[in-house]
This record gives sequence, structure tokens and C-alpha cells, in this order.
Amino acid sequence: MSGIMPKSPGDLRGSDAGKNYQQEYIRGACLPHPELFRVRPVLALAPITFLLIFLTPFRVFSQVAARTLSGKVTSESGSGIPSAHLSILNRDNGSSASATGKQDCSYQVSNLAPGNYEVTASAPGFEPASMRVTIRADADAVADFVLHLRKGQAGSSTVSGVLNSQNVTELPLNGRSASDLAALEPGVATARTQSSGQGRYGFGTQMTISGGRPRQNDARLDGISVNDYANGSPGSALGVNLGVDAVEQFTVLTSNYPAQVGRSSGGVVGASTRRGTNSFHGDVFEFIRNSALDARNFFDSAKPPFRRNQFGASAGGSLWKNRTFLFGDYEGLRASTGITQVDTVPSAGARAGNLSTGAVAVDPRVLRFVNAFFPLPNGSLLGSGDTGIYTFSEQQVTPENYFTTRMDHKFSARDEVSGTYMFDNGTVRQPDELNNKLTGYDSRRQFFTVREGHTLGPRTLNSFRFGIYRVVATTGLTFASGNPSAGNPSFGTVPGQNAAEVTVPGITAFTGGLGVTTNFHFHWTSIQAYDDISLVRGNHSLKFGPGMERIRDNKLGVSTPGGEFLFNSISEFLTNQPFSLAAAIPSAVSPRGFRQTIAAAYVQDDWRSWPNLTINLGLRYEMSTVMTEVHGKLTVLRQITDRTPHLGDPLISNPTLGNFEPRVGFSWDPMRDGRTAVSGGFGIFDVLPLPYLFQMNELFSAPFFESASARNLGVGTYPVAAYAALTASSNTLRQAYFEPKPGRNYVMQWNLTIQHELLEGLSLRIGYVGSRGVHQPLRTEDADIVLPTLTPQGYLWPSPVGSGTRLNPNAGRITAGFWDGRSYYDALQVQIKKKIGSSSQLAGSYTWGKTIDTGSGSMVGDEYTNSISSPLFFNLKLNRGLADFNVSHNLNLNYTWVLGTPKCKTGIGVWALGGWQLGGVFEASTGVPFTPGFAGDSLGVGSTEPNVDVPNVLTGPNCGSYVNAGNPNRYIRTQCFAVPNPITLRGNLGRNTLSGPGLLNFDLSVAKNNYVKRVSDAFNVQFRTEYFKCV
Repeated sequence: MSGIMPKSPGDLRGSDAGKNYQQEYIRGACLPHPELFRVRPVLALAPITFLLIFLTPFRVFSQVAARTLSGKVTSESGSGIPSAHLSILNRDNGSSASATGKQDCSYQVSNLAPGNYEVTASAPGFEPASMRVTIRADADAVADFVLHLRKGQAGSSTVSGVLNSQNVTELPLNGRSASDLAALEPGVATARTQSSGQGRYGFGTQMTISGGRPRQNDARLDGISVNDYANGSPGSALGVNLGVDAVEQFTVLTSNYPAQVGRSSGGVVGASTRRGTNSFHGDVFEFIRNSALDARNFFDSAKPPFRRNQFGASAGGSLWKNRTFLFGDYEGLRASTGITQVDTVPSAGARAGNLSTGAVAVDPRVLRFVNAFFPLPNGSLLGSGDTGIYTFSEQQVTPENYFTTRMDHKFSARDEVSGTYMFDNGTVRQPDELNNKLTGYDSRRQFFTVREGHTLGPRTLNSFRFGIYRVVATTGLTFASGNPSAGNPSFGTVPGQNAAEVTVPGITAFTGGLGVTTNFHFHWTSIQAYDDISLVRGNHSLKFGPGMERIRDNKLGVSTPGGEFLFNSISEFLTNQPFSLAAAIPSAVSPRGFRQTIAAAYVQDDWRSWPNLTINLGLRYEMSTVMTEVHGKLTVLRQITDRTPHLGDPLISNPTLGNFEPRVGFSWDPMRDGRTAVSGGFGIFDVLPLPYLFQMNELFSAPFFESASARNLGVGTYPVAAYAALTASSNTLRQAYFEPKPGRNYVMQWNLTIQHELLEGLSLRIGYVGSRGVHQPLRTEDADIVLPTLTPQGYLWPSPVGSGTRLNPNAGRITAGFWDGRSYYDALQVQIKKKIGSSSQLAGSYTWGKTIDTGSGSMVGDEYTNSISSPLFFNLKLNRGLADFNVSHNLNLNYTWVLGTPKCKTGIGVWALGGWQLGGVFEASTGVPFTPGFAGDSLGVGSTEPNVDVPNVLTGPNCGSYVNAGNPNRYIRTQCFAVPNPITLRGNLGRNTLSGPGLLNFDLSVAKNNYVKRVSDAFNVQFRTEYFKCV
């Protein structure tokens, strides 16, 4: 029960004493409680809560002597802050006190009764800091404060955001993934073009930060980079980052960060682990989510079942008071998710040869395959009736276990050490797209770091960090399922293998039978060490130090072991006219062990040249070695037209030897009151050639892995004869090409920002943020193409289709990497925040921006390629357009609101009406761009992925927009486009001219806090209900 505790009965005299005491207690209990705490145990504790509240007799405490609270107040640089102001609020009875710090930066407050207090330290030019302190009857209390410079006076030109543990734990997060919090900051948007859980490109949620590519961000935990083998954001097999109860603080650096931050040219997302304290704290929780209140999906015929349990506990405390602290957190997830798959399959008429374009003779081998693996439509027919909708519902099953532990030890006032270990293991099992087999992928992540901080003098600090991050993942697993044909090798193309993969325009792709899917085994280990020295000398705050990272990237991959057929149309498919076949040649599997070293050093000077002006000057040098392979298994074509590849080192020349990165900025307080800050900056941020840029090319290139491809195959060659033609020639092996002398790949960032504190606790930030990328990676799936001729009408390929000669007739598919891409970003970023007390907050961010580039994918197979997976490389102007992850308008609102307890006359009224808490996250954003095109190889490009043909754009009264917004059946206005004449002429539609539908989402949480003071003042049983995708 909340409120004032009973006075000691020793103060009561006479026959009416007990009566007066009882009345005062009831009146006190109805006052609004000034602060709320929470500890979330499992729901099984609910009956105990009610018994403790209503049945436990009141305890009466004897009167005790007053105690003293003392401590010191320092800045983040370690220097003391004299004359700081201390505000002390008794959370039990609402009484308050204040004090002023001494010149030696210490403070002391006497005559405080035992109880629970909220202590706030503040000083001009610094952000106030609050701490909850419990003063016991048998001892004085100590509370030291470290104040950070006020954002309006912070002296930093970095554009960043900070979320505390309350934001992390109290906001409704779908899946309780802490990384989702980054999207609340301006300039940050989830890259919705990705397919989650693909594994080969990483599992985590990928984001674009201030226009940067998602693979150019850096994620950090306790100062150690935790990017994975694809240089993507970290995440489990389910795509989440568990352990929100273990996060003390969450930071997002979105533009122009200082010189001590490297390995990134996009943004930096960081989290720090919670630590133990002198007082024990912890929680126990279980979140149960099911489909009871779910709405039916647009494509669902019935609401699919859904059940997810997330449970766990965390605890922290001291093993040796004021010396050794321990914190631990465990979280388990058990999910069974209903998946509604919507497929496009051949209709009964098409299987009989009755196509809308005319009757055809269906090849019996194709018909056998179709009837075995493609169900008949159970929904409406599409378009002209050649295809129809088939839907089915199945389960995705996911178990996951996560835990982390942290220990801190203080050897002395000058020396302390801490260490963190994290473990996360998850698996996913789900049916394939046509429900023929069960697929899956696994992931295991481990993280270890040790940190040592040493005070070398009153204004000199040294911090050393050592960390290891390891990821083991397996993708492309297949298991037996309900369709026995998936395990029948009589459908196979490669001897001894099951049915090959088949791709036909307008039909859901068939991903093959059992054991024929491309699969990978990743073993990624990153070993890192950093040392930072901080000096304060006069008006200069200096930081400098070195850093090093050693990458051990072991991989094993098998590409299309059962073969992959590509057909140009449904007509050519039914009549058995395959366009191409790609397949692995049976040979010894060759694992690779890639190695690389990153070395860096920096110096940063934040010079307070005037009391209201700080100049930020930094220089970073960061280079990497060229990737090597432990057994010399590297292969590359020096020119696309080379007959044979170059084997061994070096893969490319090193473009990083001159990577000096200057970074300058300023922060100015024009009003000299700490409420307004004008800041700006410019910096250069390099993109290092890390293994993810090369891995897919190298894994599948001859001679260390033999995969062949053949084009323009004869009629009737599916499924067996095409493979015989493929293996008969030695000129069909897959090769890799990289530009041998790449230019330095870097991004220039700049910003100009104004921040103002409108009212107490209400701040507004408005800024312009821009960047330009130079020598960005440009990846193409197949560079072995037929080159066109430039005519006044556009690029024209030889006629008839397929008559041209590819660049390298001596090779098959050539995956290629160039470093001549460009990117441009300009945005208005706005953020408003309102702090209400110590428990409630409102925040909103808005971004109006545009990202233009000549290609958004960084690696072969990258999902950031939207409609064009193999962009043309001979003229970058053909590729210039909106980035695949561009979101022009993005609005995010979030809040946590603790409702006050209304005045009442009964304890039951306090319990029923008090303790309520609301949380919400709202998002509204425009859609991502895409490019409509023609299926198949109508131009005669000769590529194994020839999706580069686009239509001509027509003008007309109804073509001001190219889409029918809100119409899911006919979203594209096809009447605004035409087929070029001749057919081998590429159309004039630009890349990413159209945009998909926008996103509108609202997540809501309602919680009831029930404080059980018979256990302790901080013991809370919280019941919470959360609603996701409410709009």
C-alpha cells in the first residue's frame, strides 16, 4: 500500500491515541504517491500479492535516530563540480530538503529520517542527475554523482540520442528487442526491403541511419563492436536482441561522431550493460502473447494461431559492499507462430495448356513436376486466368535462450575493473513457400569483454577494453515434411539429388527438394582491444589512443547443389524451354578461413575556446589489411575478359593506407544560459573493405568451388538433359571479379543543428543533416553480359534476342564488385522531448529526407536491391535513383506515462485507482521505392539474372502518379507504361521511380503496478497488457 507509514505508537498517549493514529494513517494513505517502482515477477505471484496487501497485519516500527547523506559531485571528465545543488525528496511521505555542495565538490545533508529518497544533483551547464537512495536506520548513506554537460552546452557537434533503462523496459517492444529503440531517433528508419531471418546476410534488424547503407553501421555492446559476419546488426535466428532488462543505457550516434569512434560511415548504435549496486535489485517476468485479440491478416482466410512466451529474471547486488558488484539476466523465448503463406500457382487451365495467349502442348515432364509440387489454386484466379492464389497456414517454431552476467570490482578509488559475458542461442523451423518441406536455421552468439579504468591523476584517466565476439550460424537446413516428392530423386537434375529449384516469372519460386537448397555454415570471431587516455588541460579536453581488431571468418557454403532453372515465361515453362541452369559440380567441398586486421589511432580535442563556445577537433587514422585466406584459397579475375583467374594473394590492392579522417565541429551557446545550442560539424568516415564484401564471390568461384551455368538451353532439356549440356563444357564455371585497384571508399558527413530548451524539461532540436558517399561498392550478380549499343533512343541490344556475344565466353556467371558508386543524402531532422517528473516522458521525431545512390547493395545476394538484383555496371547514370531503403517521411512518437493516484478515502480505492501506467509507440512513414520491369531476358542481356529491362513511361491525364494508392489488386497503373519497340531497346523508366505503400503502426501497453510494502518499499507486482499493430 502506498502512502505515509504509521507513526510510532510511542508518540501516542491517552485513550484516543489509537483512534487518532488510525485516522491519520488512512488520510496519509490516500495522498498521491510521488514515485513508482517496479519488480515484475511471474504472474503466479499475483495471489501472494493480494494476500500481502489485504491480510498481512500492519507492522509498527520503533522510532530511530536521523541519519546523514553525503557524497561528491564530479563531471564526466573526472573534475569536481563545486557548489552543486542537491534536492532530496522523501518518496515515502513527500517531504523535501536541499543542500549546496562545498568548494571541494562534496556535500552533506543531515537529519534525514530512514526511508526511501529521490536525490537530484544539478549545476549550471550540466544535465541534472537523479538517484534513488535508501537510508537505513543503522547507517549513514553515500551517493556520488557524475554530471554530463547539458546538451545545449555539451560542446559536441555529434548528432545523437540517448535512451535510459526506463525507455528500454517500459515501452512496448514487439518481441522485446532492444535494437528496435534505435528507430525512435530522427534520421533512423528500418530497412523494410530486407527479408528477416535469411541468415546468409545476418539475422538482426537492419536500419539506415542518416542515409547510410545498413551494412555501414556499427553496433556496440559495452564499447565492443558486435557486427556479424555480414557486417549487419546483431540478432538471433528469430531476428531479435533479447535482454532488455540487462540494458542500462542505449545510444544512437547518427551524424558526425568524434574521432574515437570508427569502423562505421553510417551510424553507431550502442548499449551498455547494467551493473550491480550496493542494494539488491532484480525482477522476474513472463510475457504471454497469443492470438486471442489478433485481427485477421488481409490475406488470411482464417486467423492463424499464435503463441509466444517470454520469461526470465534479472538480479544485481554487491558481493563486497562498495567494492564488488554482480549482475545477471536470463531470458527465454518459446514461440509458435502461425504463418499464412500466399502463393501464385499455375491454374488448372494452364496445366491443360489453355493459356490466355493461346493453347500450348504441355511437356509431360513439366506437368509431372507441377502436379507434384504446386497445389491447385484455392483462391481467386489472377489476371487472365493462367495463375491463381493458393494460401495455407503453418507454424514457425522458435526456441531461444539468452543470458548475460556482469561483474565490477573496485580495487581502489583510482582503479576498477569490470567484465561481461553474454550467450544467446536460437533456432527456427518453418515450412517452405509451397509447404513441400521443413526448413530452418540456427544461431549462437557469445560475447566477452573486460574493461579496466585507472585514474592516473586528478585530470588524467586511462580506459582499456578487450573483447571477443563470436557468431556461429547455419542456414539452408531442410527436413522431411508432408510431401514425399520432396525426397524423391527421380525429380532431380543433378545425379543423386532431389528436385532442382525452379524460377518462373509470375509464379512462386520453387526452392527445391530436400537437401538441394543453398546452405551456409558461418563461424565468425572478432577479437578487439582499445585503449583511451583522457586528459583535461586548461580549456582542452583531450582524448587519444589506439585500437585493433583481428577478424577470423571461417565459412562453408554450397550453392544450388541440386541446380536452379530459370524460365522466361509461363508459356516457355510449360513447353519445357528453360533459359538457364546453374548448378554445383560435384567435387570436394572447400571451407574457407578468411583473415583480416584493422588498426586505428585517434586524437580528439574538445577546446572550450570561450565560455559559450567549444571547438571539436579530431583526427583518426584507420586502415585494414587486405583479406587473406589461411590456405591461399583466393581466386579472382583481374579483368572480366580474362581466360583464367588469378589465384592467391593479393585479392585487391589496399585502398586504406591513406585513411586519415579529419573531423571538426563546434557547439555555441549564443544566450549563455545553457538553454540554447547551435552546433555543426563536418567529418570523413571510411568504409573498410571487410570480408562481407567478398565472401559470397569467393565461396562459389572456381577452382576451389565449381559451380557452372548454361544459357539458352534447348527445348525439352528440363530436367536432365540441361545438366548434361552444362557439364560437357569447361567454359561454364562461375568466377569472381573485383576491381583490382579500388579507390578509397569514404563518406563525408555534415550537419547544422539548433537545440533549445523551450520550458523546464521540454526541449526542441531542429537540424539539417547531409552526406555524400564516394567510391561506394557496386555489386552485380552477373557481369558476363552482352554489351549494348548507345542510340539516340537509348541502349539497344543485338537482334534477334540472344544473338550477341558475352564479355567472357570462357566463363559462366561472373559475380563482380566495383568501387565507383555514389550516394547523396539531405534531410531535415526534428526531435522534441518532454520529461515529466522522474517516471514519465513524451518524445517525438520527424525526418524529411532523400537518399539518392547508384546502387544500394554492398554484397552479392544483398537484399538491398529491390527489383534489380544485377544492376548494369557500364553506365552508372542508368542506376541513379532513390536508394532502395529510402523513406522520405518518417514520424515516430513514443511515451511512458505514470498516472497519479487520485485522492480517496479507502485503501481499496488507492489500490484500484493507483499504480496505472501507459506506454506507446506510434510510427507513420512513406513507402520504399521500387522499379517495375519485364520478366525474363527480353533484351538479350545474357545474364543469369537478367531483370534489368524496364518499360517506357507514357504521359496522360491519369499518369500523374504511377500507382493506385490503396488498391492492393492493381497497385501499378499499367496503362502508364509501354513495351519499347524494338523489344531489344531498354525503356526509359528510371530506377526506383515508383514507391510502395506507406506504414502506419501503433503499439500500446497498459500496466498496473502493485507495490507490496510488506516485502519492501520497492517490491512491485506489475500486470501488463500490450497491443501491437493497433492501426
